[in-house]
Amino acid sequence: MQESMYKFMKVGLIHFMAYPQVLKGEGPILETLQKIVEDDFFTAVEISWIKDREIRDKAKKLLKTSHLTVAYGAQPRLLVNQLDLNSLDEGERKKAVAEVKAGVDEAYEMGAKGLAFLSGKDPGEERRGQARKLLLSSIKEICDYAKSQGNLGITLEIFDREIDKRCLIGPANEARLVAEEIRKEFDNFGLMVDLSHLPLLNETPTQSIMPIKDYLVHAHMGNCVLRDKKHPAYGDQHPRFGIEGGENDVEELVAYLRVLLDVGFLNIKNPPIVSFEVKPLADESSEVVIANAKRVLREAWTKI
Repeated sequence: MQESMYKFMKVGLIHFMAYPQVLKGEGPILETLQKIVEDDFFTAVEISWIKDREIRDKAKKLLKTSHLTVAYGAQPRLLVNQLDLNSLDEGERKKAVAEVKAGVDEAYEMGAKGLAFLSGKDPGEERRGQARKLLLSSIKEICDYAKSQGNLGITLEIFDREIDKRCLIGPANEARLVAEEIRKEFDNFGLMVDLSHLPLLNETPTQSIMPIKDYLVHAHMGNCVLRDKKHPAYGDQHPRFGIEGGENDVEELVAYLRVLLDVGFLNIKNPPIVSFEVKPLADESSEVVIANAKRVLREAWTKI
């Protein structure tokens, strides 16, 4: 592709994955966020909860100054607190909804354009239908809450069902059914696809994207390890591109981006956020892993 990728997408980075020490809403949030906002390769950033009010105020000012498009990931709030939006225990489900609503408040506070979360655990085939109904109820409540305050987009990220997170949603066809139902009432809802999760779902880019193309509002780029259970990055750990034993590198990103272009998701009129979700291993540098991702995207874009 000779045209600039920035014409078709806002290139983002997930702060809390690139710097996992801030995943719990604490740690060197400002120091690491500063590194991202100073890097003009990125035109978007995805943040998550920031527990300290003073730190949050400083981060808000930093982001406002940066001219970056901001998105908010509520996934850490759910995962760290072990909360489930489709829990068969009504009390637990309500706790999860309340936690995401708190994320909605913070997303508005931080100037984010959208908030993303994940479904809860897959309870197995027998209870899957019941869990889906509970998830729909939770999402509708969250969408309604967000809409009452402004125009924040609400996004369900599709995860694996069998390998690591073992989420209800899940396969692309089932994600489409959820989106169809929610969109009947809420136009502020959409779906997110993640290249890292495709091998875990045993889906190709075409199989993952085509069923949900009309509901797709956000995308992630990353890698995973699937074949070696003893690998330190096995499962949904988002290691660097090209890692030994990994599933995704330049060619896989090329195929993914091609489908996103073909369905019109990557477009000039309203470029969406497409973010790197990459995380360093224990002995790796965040900065080197980020540089790896940027090189891979530059090379992939030239091959489209």
